[in-house]
Amino acid sequence: MREILGRRRRLLSRRNRGRPEMLSAALTFATTWQWPVLPGVAADPQGRARCGCPDPECAVPGAHPFDPGLLAATTDERMVRWWWGNRPSAPIVMATGGSAPCAVSLPAPAAARALDGLDRAGMRLGPVVAAPTRWAILVAPYSMEQLGELLYAKDFVPGSLRFHGDGGYIALPPSETGQGQIRWERAPLPGSAAPWVPGVEAVVDAVVDALTRTGVSAPEL
Repeated sequence: MREILGRRRRLLSRRNRGRPEMLSAALTFATTWQWPVLPGVAADPQGRARCGCPDPECAVPGAHPFDPGLLAATTDERMVRWWWGNRPSAPIVMATGGSAPCAVSLPAPAAARALDGLDRAGMRLGPVVAAPTRWAILVAPYSMEQLGELLYAKDFVPGSLRFHGDGGYIALPPSETGQGQIRWERAPLPGSAAPWVPGVEAVVDAVVDALTRTGVSAPEL
């Protein structure tokens, strides 16, 4: 009996060795900042560019919910510890909207140019999440009605912009997905409070202006 218990402890220790920084980050998001999170499906271990879900043409390999589904996202510490205790390398997925930030994302090259323009204009931004192909600017929660009115008032909105509101999600650092590492392009300022994020109107106005004022267009990705 003693030998069996010892073997079980060694197996648990080996399983949980993984990436302790993932649990630490997930706990910060969920319990300190009150951003509901859940583990992503992760990439296929047989091919990192493929997703572990059944869809062979998954557009966001390893960077989306699967089991559990998005509605399971939580800020509960015990649930977060259980998830990442069992899956220590699982990507961290945040359910956008509600008590959590929403996001505006665009292709990485266009995003870099847009952020450079926003810096020159002196606009204050909050955290920016960078995936290898797309960057996401975190914004304050908004309603679909608010977003619809905002876009309707625009003469032109690049089709490459994506909006992650209620019912949406994004993967957060330091997740490793099928497309590569997720990192902070603009990291949250240190502190115990949830990071400040701008309103969606200011970000959309500034990003559209930055992409069109100089004739720069973002590819439809």
